[in-house]
Amino acid sequence: MEKRRFGRTNHDSTLAIFGSAAFYEISQKQADQTMELVISSGINHIDVAPSYGGAEVRLGPWMKKERERFFLGCKTRERTKKDAHDELRRSLDVLRTDLFDLYQFHEVNNMTELDKITGPGGALEAVLQAREEGLLEFIGITGHGLDVPGVFLEALQRFDFDSVLFPINFKLYSNPDYRKLAEQLLALCAKRDVGVMIIKSIAKGPWGVKEKTNTTWYQPFTEKEWITTAIHFALSQPITGICTAGDVTLLPDIIRACDCFHALTMDEQRNLISQANEFEPLFV
Repeated sequence: MEKRRFGRTNHDSTLAIFGSAAFYEISQKQADQTMELVISSGINHIDVAPSYGGAEVRLGPWMKKERERFFLGCKTRERTKKDAHDELRRSLDVLRTDLFDLYQFHEVNNMTELDKITGPGGALEAVLQAREEGLLEFIGITGHGLDVPGVFLEALQRFDFDSVLFPINFKLYSNPDYRKLAEQLLALCAKRDVGVMIIKSIAKGPWGVKEKTNTTWYQPFTEKEWITTAIHFALSQPITGICTAGDVTLLPDIIRACDCFHALTMDEQRNLISQANEFEPLFV
């Protein structure tokens, strides 16, 4: 699988970054089978969070024996210095590691959340302290929703984050306001050598009243052709890689899509965006 440099971290991350939200509520046996696939596919970057159900517990045994294989990124939803301090150390214990390669502020979806993190007594103080103590190397920020690109542009003015994680897909790029801000953010990240991870690459739309047939919180594309097309669209943007979806059953097709990646031409991208009105927007 192709690798791309993850910004100033200098880690060459695989196009597929394993999103362990897929381990939210599965058995250790299922998690073990999935991790064997992750390793055999060559994936070398993992994204995890304590808010992902049992993900940290399921990954713990693998980090104990395979830690050197992976660039490990964790997250916190906590907003105060004390709470972030405590959660970071709990995550280290559960994941059976003494170091995070990347620690991220999770779900910073609006300016209010950003203010809490970066203000006096905010979670940023705890993460900076942890970095000084050698518990982590790099600091990132994540979010989802229509406001996130604008929020992250402001976030990068307040603090020199090493990475960002936010949604890109062809449906979102049919929204001219979102696309404009997303492209501004990508340009700033390139200028400042900030690593970029993308989520929701295979989002088809909200579940609404439809029966949920996957464990993702959004309705995903499940057809191989659409998964491949959607992922190739996201990877055709100036990003590092895509986080795999929160459903282990989708992982094999996502890996195949990354293995066979080829950049879409601008005409192909425009054609795909022109089809976006066939699908419901995920964020309103």
